[in-house]
Amino acid sequence: MRTLYLKPRLARYLPRGCCVVNVPPLLNELILHVCNCGALKTRVAWQRHLIDVTIDQLKAIQMVPLQLPNLFDPRALRVAEALMADPGNRQPLAQICRSSGASGRTVERLFQDETGLTFGKWRQQLRLMQAMRLLGEGAKVTHAALEAGYSTPSAFIASFRKSLGTTPTLYFKMSAKER
Repeated sequence: MRTLYLKPRLARYLPRGCCVVNVPPLLNELILHVCNCGALKTRVAWQRHLIDVTIDQLKAIQMVPLQLPNLFDPRALRVAEALMADPGNRQPLAQICRSSGASGRTVERLFQDETGLTFGKWRQQLRLMQAMRLLGEGAKVTHAALEAGYSTPSAFIASFRKSLGTTPTLYFKMSAKER
């Protein structure tokens, strides 16, 4: 693991909160190089160029949705807890909401207001996280996809590729090499 510390004026276009990202090979090498250089000075031309390229690469990086935003409203929380207990649940929102004490429209609005995600996106993220957990435990792609609530393995692979930029098999092969 490597850590970069940036002055606030250099990082003003970067996310403020903690997030998970895919680190492309160029950025990986830049980070390793910068860490070996020590503290860089903006007044030294070559160091300023290195800072600029690194920041440009950080701005272009893809965030990976590997966490779910918290919910606070008790009705939305009941829906979220029901789905977290069974991420593969394929019931429509209206049916899940019956036990939450709110209508589907209310739950949709609560999810959007509290998480910044639609209910559908939140549920998709939950399913992706569940499938990744299963894959990390050694499950086959088909098993992980179906257990997480995807209709087909190909639907899961498409969602995985859209979120992480690669297939599940390649992702876990790359992760194994880095260990």
